[in-house]
Parts: sequence; C-alpha cells; structure tokens
Amino acid sequence: MINYVHGKNVGLSLIENQQTIHKVYLSQNAYSGQWQALIEKYELDYEIVDKNRLDVLSNFGNHQGIVFAITEYQTISLAELLAAVPQEEMGLLVILDGVTDPHNFGAILRNCDGAGANGVIISKHNAAPLNATVAKVSSGAIDNVKVAKVTNLVTAIKELKDKGYWIIGCDETGTDLYSYKFDTPLVIIIGSEGKGISRLVKENCDYLVSIPMFGKVSSLNASAAAAVIMYQIQHQRSLR
Repeated sequence: MINYVHGKNVGLSLIENQQTIHKVYLSQNAYSGQWQALIEKYELDYEIVDKNRLDVLSNFGNHQGIVFAITEYQTISLAELLAAVPQEEMGLLVILDGVTDPHNFGAILRNCDGAGANGVIISKHNAAPLNATVAKVSSGAIDNVKVAKVTNLVTAIKELKDKGYWIIGCDETGTDLYSYKFDTPLVIIIGSEGKGISRLVKENCDYLVSIPMFGKVSSLNASAAAAVIMYQIQHQRSLR
C-alpha cells in the first residue's frame, strides 16, 4: 500500500536511508535549489501541484510544500528486532504500552534515535500506527529506529526476560530513577499518559522507576519521560 508522508526532513531521511520514493509532489516554490537538485540526481518521479493538493495528500499537515508517496512503513517481528541488536552492545529497547497518540509515538522514535536505543516494541492493538504524523514528528527517525509489533506484550516481556533483558516500568509509584545502576540489557516500558502501564504488564516488570519532579506538575508526558530515562541509562553506560 502507498503511504503519503510530508516535510523536508522526512524526505531527506528517506533519501539518506535509500527508501523507495514512488513520487514526489511539491509546490513550485519548493521545486528549486536543494530539492530540484535531489530530484534530478536521484531521478525521482515528481509533479508540481498547488497547495490544496498538498494539503489533501498530507491530511492538512505541515507539509512545507512537499509530500512523498512511499510504500507503507513496515514493522518487524520481535525475533528480528532481537537479532538486529549488535552482540557487542548492551541492548536497550522500549515497549510502548497503550501509547496511541501519533505525536507521542513520533517523538519517542526521535528520542530513541538520539539516545541510541535499539528499537521499539508495540502491540498489534491499542497502539498508534506508523503513519505520516509519526514520520513527521520523528523528523526522519522512523527510518532509523526498528519497530517490532507483537500480539501480546506480556508474552513478549517473558521472551525478553529469557533472552537476558531486565524489564523497567516507568511509573510514579516506582523508586527514584537515579538510585539504580543500569548495567544489564534493558527494556523500558512507557505507558499511556492517561492510564499509565497496564496492570498485567506492570506485574511482569522487574522493577519500577519514577522521575523526580521538582515543580508543581506531577508528571512528564510519555515522550519526555522516555527521553529522561534513556539518557540516564546511556549516561551511566558511557561512564563504565
């Protein structure tokens, strides 16, 4: 199936990662300079269209005058994700439990790319799809961060434990994040902003951590929480 994604950074990421671009739709203003050169260099099929057409193709997103028709983003299996973790690395994976907002999903993918996480795991149900909004918010990270889709998160967690991963749930009832040593292969679980981590998933965590809050707001949003935890883990690991 064809998926339409938009934005200049998304397009640059598609080209950098050698993704197949079936067609480029762009405004007359966008077809100049860098994008004219890239279209000519990579011999991309393109069409100059008006703003109304771009608005429709991008579902009225902030398209910056350019939309790309690509093959729909694909997920992989948990086994494929685990096999892709370099043997010399101490794996770092992220499970999203009930994160249905594509803006949060896209921001988490961007954070994962920046923090060097090995991939994200989502459920087939109750999860945001890999769509144009996720791609745009991720600023191209959707092309770099592997996403595995599983039928049941609890079953996936048990498999991950068998592979030597420790499971960390991000929850306000947990122990202070900064009191832990993160010196094993890890899986971070981020729950939905409304309900947090679901009961069965929480019961299968090895431990729960919380992020200290020093102001009047009681918690961070899902993507910010994921970033804080991942960078704390990578900071510790960099000091080893």
